[in-house]
Amino acid sequence: MTDHGSIEQRLRHLEDLAEIHQLFVDYGQYLDAGDFAAYADLFAADGEVRLGPMGSAKGRDEIRSLMERALAGVVGTSYHVITSPRVQIDGDTATSEVMWTVVQRGPDGAPVVPMIGRHRDELVREDGRWRFRLRRGFVDIPSAMPTPTN
Repeated sequence: MTDHGSIEQRLRHLEDLAEIHQLFVDYGQYLDAGDFAAYADLFAADGEVRLGPMGSAKGRDEIRSLMERALAGVVGTSYHVITSPRVQIDGDTATSEVMWTVVQRGPDGAPVVPMIGRHRDELVREDGRWRFRLRRGFVDIPSAMPTPTN
């Protein structure tokens, strides 16, 4: 029989997983709503985001500024669907990977999926809350269809 720890350890693990999963949901909701102060607060004080061509930033002020610049004029035009979270917790740190799908309203009002990707994260418990220490974004299906070659 495998030892899964005490009831207290198992409960703590489940509570940590629930809080980390909520972190992923909050990330998408704050981003879509344009609440970049709340978005930046999801990161550790020295947290960092690396989003490829959108840019990189370190620290909450820089992260907030990056998103304000990157999403100026497009807030409310897309919705992030966060799925398939995988989380490995090790005390007050964790690693994770989640899939994300961006959904936008097309010209005829029908939903359009311009891109799908994933985030790979390093997480830390800071001041009693789980936060992103490092969030790296990857696009798996690009926003532009590849041009067929002959």
